[in-house]
Amino acid sequence: MNLKELSKNLGLSQTTVSRALNGYPEVSAATRKRVEQAAKEFNYHPSTRAKGLATGRALAIGHVIPVSTQHEMVNPVFGDFIAGAGETYSRNGYEMILSIVDDMNEEQIYRGLKSRRAVDGVIVHGPRIDDPRIALLTKLGLPFAVHGQVTRCDTPYTLLDVNNHEAFEQATKYLLDLGHRRIALVNGLESMDFAYRRRSGYEAALHACDIAIDPALMCSGEMTEVIGYENAQALLQTADAPTAFLCSSLISAMGVRRAIQECGLTMGKDVSVITHDDVLSYLQNGGDTPIFTATRSSVRTAGRRLAEVLLESIKNPSLPPQRVILECEFVVGQSTGPAPRKD
Repeated sequence: MNLKELSKNLGLSQTTVSRALNGYPEVSAATRKRVEQAAKEFNYHPSTRAKGLATGRALAIGHVIPVSTQHEMVNPVFGDFIAGAGETYSRNGYEMILSIVDDMNEEQIYRGLKSRRAVDGVIVHGPRIDDPRIALLTKLGLPFAVHGQVTRCDTPYTLLDVNNHEAFEQATKYLLDLGHRRIALVNGLESMDFAYRRRSGYEAALHACDIAIDPALMCSGEMTEVIGYENAQALLQTADAPTAFLCSSLISAMGVRRAIQECGLTMGKDVSVITHDDVLSYLQNGGDTPIFTATRSSVRTAGRRLAEVLLESIKNPSLPPQRVILECEFVVGQSTGPAPRKD
């Protein structure tokens, strides 16, 4: 059934039916209820294009991914975030526009999305410590929300982030309480804001125990199994090898575990490992008993919630920028234990 047929069946104009289904206040509650019941009875669903024309909105949200970070497309963390956001879009009648662009053309893409009214807003991924996209999108007047934070930014903006500093400070303190003093950090790229905050939490815990920061124990790079393995392998072969590792990704932690095993050591006994766990759909940290001790936060939930916050800000433009910080759950798994005694 189309709009014309539904309107004829109800004895109402197409304009009235469209406005009733799109929540216009000038339609009475009784009429709106009658139209909604009829739409449900006849299984009528307005097309996105028609609904967009009625509301003056594109009913689409943009996700712009620069080529230099397109590896995120196959990263299970990105996939789970997008799945969560997609659930929210679908529930609210929105579509997702995903654009892979050359880094040099990223600004042009945002300007084009705004000028063509192709989207009602965008989500910014992978914010850097000093990220120019905040100022650009604010100037363009294109509604946006950031998955993460931008440390060097005074402009208010809507964001959702994990409390990365607190999570890694807590994890480091846990290892210190177990007697570990040589704790390695296998971090993400430290030009990225989340990695910067995780290192600051790690360093804060060491400072609180009067333990000197050793740059030789800190690694940063892409959060892959291979890089986690290579960093751990190199550190475990040093004269004063670490007795514990703190990893920014479950994927990196798997590489660290492989290096530990190849050195003839036992994870959780000879070397402890704590990781951040994004509670991924297709890469889980064990079953009822976690393999890795972890700071845990669902990235799928983050995608769902950030999309909700962005859609609410689009619906109510007068709302001030929203700031949502998710606290991590600390879970103890099989990968940690007391620091081994030195003979």
